[in-house]
Amino acid sequence: MLYFLAALPILVLLSLMILLRWSGQRAGPAAWAVCVAVAALAYGLTPQVFWVSQLKGLFLSLFVLAVLWPALFLYHVVDQVGGIRAIARWLESAIHERGVLLIVLAWAFSGLLEGLAGFGLPIAVVAPMLVGLGVPPVMAVASTAVGHAWAVTFGDMGVIYQTLVGVVKMDASLLAPMAALMLGVACLACGLATAHILRQGRRWPIVVVLGLLMGFTQYVLAVAGLTPLAAFGAGLTGTLGGIMLGKRTRAAKRSIDLPPHLMIQPPDPQLPALALSSYALIDALISYGVLTALMAAIALLRPLHDALNPLVWQMSFPEVVTRSGFVTLAGLGQAFRPLVHPGTSILLVAWLSYGLYRWLGHCKPGSWRTAAASTWKSAAPASVGIIATVGLSALMDHCGMTLRLAQGLSSVMGAFFPIVSPLVGILGAFATGSNNNSNVLFAPLQKSAALLLAIDPRLLISAQTAGGALGSMLAPAKIIVGCSTVGLNGREGEVLRKTLAYGLVIGLCLGGLAWVLVRWGGW
Repeated sequence: MLYFLAALPILVLLSLMILLRWSGQRAGPAAWAVCVAVAALAYGLTPQVFWVSQLKGLFLSLFVLAVLWPALFLYHVVDQVGGIRAIARWLESAIHERGVLLIVLAWAFSGLLEGLAGFGLPIAVVAPMLVGLGVPPVMAVASTAVGHAWAVTFGDMGVIYQTLVGVVKMDASLLAPMAALMLGVACLACGLATAHILRQGRRWPIVVVLGLLMGFTQYVLAVAGLTPLAAFGAGLTGTLGGIMLGKRTRAAKRSIDLPPHLMIQPPDPQLPALALSSYALIDALISYGVLTALMAAIALLRPLHDALNPLVWQMSFPEVVTRSGFVTLAGLGQAFRPLVHPGTSILLVAWLSYGLYRWLGHCKPGSWRTAAASTWKSAAPASVGIIATVGLSALMDHCGMTLRLAQGLSSVMGAFFPIVSPLVGILGAFATGSNNNSNVLFAPLQKSAALLLAIDPRLLISAQTAGGALGSMLAPAKIIVGCSTVGLNGREGEVLRKTLAYGLVIGLCLGGLAWVLVRWGGW
């Protein structure tokens, strides 16, 4: 019964979003209320546990929202000059075969962006591009959510992977080969799933070629100790490879006539020619190019990173104990380093971009207000859903509900635990909205289970983080981010219905691989 009650908040959230088609901002608070009731009645919730968990969740939410709001603002600033459509049109001209173009955008290019920043930025940037190319919004968000998931563990310049090796107290070089192998298989599977969502299944030979190329690149970089560049390098390789293959398979090009409700039009009717001109492309490339260079410089130039990194805001939390005896040790909450946080770079580039556009005469005076209003319209409802779902996950964590679910799976499966090992990672990422948090919660459990079952811990830890990466395509917080950028507020459940099956199937495939390696590979 306790296992069912532990799963009830997640079941309620899924049911409301998938079956009743509630929006994230409605389903999130409802599931949060159910979680509070279950925690109080069955898991010994106390007032102290409640406020500590919710304050931690709030800080984590603000950490994510500090990326969402600037990313949306930059998007709308660039959209003032038609830059988003211009980028999509340029890539369309570079990759002549439209099916390859869509797959590369949703899979390889989104992985490249995940390697740089993460935190939902790939979905926020790529999904509108796909819509600009005529992809229906639900399909655009779902394909990008699935497409970028493979890059999450080595994403954000390797931050998640570094946290993982710290949690399990293992040498990064020893874990990297198996983790890269699991994530390489996930990369190929995500590519095939992305092609299927975009109804481009016949392109599977190209996906296989690119997937092997991307997986090999990620593996080599990770094993060489360059984990901060592994996802970025693989995404870049896939994007360049897609351009080459797209040209080689040159198909008859057709102009895409979008229906009015899918058109991304310049807000100023006096600038229609400019919005579709090369100036719009140059403006957009400058904005996102500077952003990429700035983020890469902060992450890779050690003297610069060391100079900016010390400024940190972080709250210390006391140890809390539920009435049932579950202990959450004292510790620090989410660290916020404003000078190296991606949101700071994005906001800076957004304002610099606006200043450049005004100086060049490419947008009207005060057009930033239009961009800000559009940002508010998209981000405000999304913020409600994110805060509610992260608060729910923090409460489950502090009351022992998430841990009980994972322990139930391991006890039921026994020797077949490697099959469900990635599903534990998916569960953690879904519940917390973060692969990083999933690893913190469950990687030690996976290591302990491996030792009890006489399995090499590297295998289950790698399966855990690969599953956690896949869980990103199911996390309501990330889906809400994507929906907010393409006008799908209130329709997050439609996206989740598409991504759920792919996430579970790929997770089971990775679990099957883990079991085979244990059964016949001697792990």
